[in-house]
Amino acid sequence: MRFKLFIEYDGTRYSGWQKQQNSKSIQETISNVIFKVFKKTNGKNKLIDLQGSGRTDSGVHAFEQIAHLECETNLAPHIFRMKINDELPSDINILKIDKVKSNFHARHSAKSRQYVYRISRRRTAFEKKYVWWIKDNLDIEKMKSAARLFEGFNDFRSFTDKKNDAESTTVLVDELIIDSEGDIIKIRIKASHFLWKMVRRIVGILAEVGRGNMNNTDIENFLDIYSNEPSKFTAPPSGLFLEKVNY
Repeated sequence: MRFKLFIEYDGTRYSGWQKQQNSKSIQETISNVIFKVFKKTNGKNKLIDLQGSGRTDSGVHAFEQIAHLECETNLAPHIFRMKINDELPSDINILKIDKVKSNFHARHSAKSRQYVYRISRRRTAFEKKYVWWIKDNLDIEKMKSAARLFEGFNDFRSFTDKKNDAESTTVLVDELIIDSEGDIIKIRIKASHFLWKMVRRIVGILAEVGRGNMNNTDIENFLDIYSNEPSKFTAPPSGLFLEKVNY
């Protein structure tokens, strides 16, 4: 049987979504809990396969990550969800579980992903783990103008640490929208897929534009010719959330 899991998590204590040796991940934590639920329910371990829609980096959060789970169980989805949540740590929560067709794949079936980055204009006692506090005054209008340059089909090789020479660095960005609510600036980006650290480097460069240290011409040059400059301005993971996966 195959299930679709809707998951929210605070990524502060984790090395990211993907299982890794010698570090704690979201995927491994949930998988271990599912094993525990099956052992309690059936008195034995069962084989499972849990796959996410994509990796989130160390310290990055999710309002709604999607994963598919391949397993055998007689538990109804709502009971299954309740039993999993009872065993999960407080910073991971299963929002919903649906039965899906066997050909549904959390990553391959996805049409686009959407992230939101939160910048705080002030020091905050409650949200330090979930924002990037920038002390400088940011020119939002300049940032909005620069954001439009990232939309469309572009080569983002200047905005990622390339791990595999065979991996394409071209990405279709459907939209990049900047708005503000009180002291919070939200940078929302929707794209076909994302490269490692791509969103955080885009945000870092947009912050430099807002500070007046860069302009639209700089961004155009980064998109036309490879440069290592954006890596110097990589935004911290604390403000980044996977917001939505579209199918």
